[in-house]
Amino acid sequence: MTAPTINGTRYPQPIEDLLPAARDLPLPDGEAFPSRNRLMREFRIGAPKAGELLALLKAEHAKQTEAEQLRTYRAARGAILPADPPAEPVTPDPDPSPDVPEPAPPTAEPVETTPAEPVEQVTEASRPDTPTPPRPSRSAVAWPVVLLALPAFVAIWSGWVGLGGLTGFGIVHPLPGIADSFSINSAITLPIGVETYGAYALYVWLSGRVPAPALRFAKWSALGSLAVGALGQVAYHLLVAAGIDSAPWWITTAVACLPVAVLGMGAALAHLVRTHD
Repeated sequence: MTAPTINGTRYPQPIEDLLPAARDLPLPDGEAFPSRNRLMREFRIGAPKAGELLALLKAEHAKQTEAEQLRTYRAARGAILPADPPAEPVTPDPDPSPDVPEPAPPTAEPVETTPAEPVEQVTEASRPDTPTPPRPSRSAVAWPVVLLALPAFVAIWSGWVGLGGLTGFGIVHPLPGIADSFSINSAITLPIGVETYGAYALYVWLSGRVPAPALRFAKWSALGSLAVGALGQVAYHLLVAAGIDSAPWWITTAVACLPVAVLGMGAALAHLVRTHD
């Protein structure tokens, strides 16, 4: 087969003259542009020039494809398409690299538009598997404790005051020379000291918001205070039931040490509560 001539000559032609002839080459079905080997065979050119010519053909084909996709997209959106601008002539690179075809620019995929479907709003009530949010819990009322504490306060107060009278506690004048007429019954120090410390230590223990040493000390001292308070009530009622006007020495000794013990335990617990080491 005789190679086609361009401008009536068989001498090597420039790329600008070979490009229109390459566009007019018949192509088999399914091919958008000829292969490099075919360009070399048809135009009697070398591999570098054939690669450059093929790169130009691919660039033209990519631009045409992109323009066609853009028209299709606009037509799908119902837009009025303007007239296609004239295609700019493709000029070769003045200093092409041999055997390196230019990469084709990425083509945008056509966007298919479909009519919007109504979206069903899904609420928590329409989904049976949705767990029901927990209702805010109400804190338990504390006023019944006052009713419980009133009779206990009367019994404990009278028991400690009575035991204090049997163990030497009684009327004293705490301000001699200052207010000689001012007097107080020292027996009230027993219920105030022992029972108040027991309630406070019980609160610190059950709160759980203190360091571990304070928690342990509050636990055992609270249990000990409640036990001492119970023993004091038992001792008072036994002595009164037996008709004893004066408690034995060992009971008097134990009761006399209670205010000092309560002071020491209260100071120790206050120190442990504030210690975070």
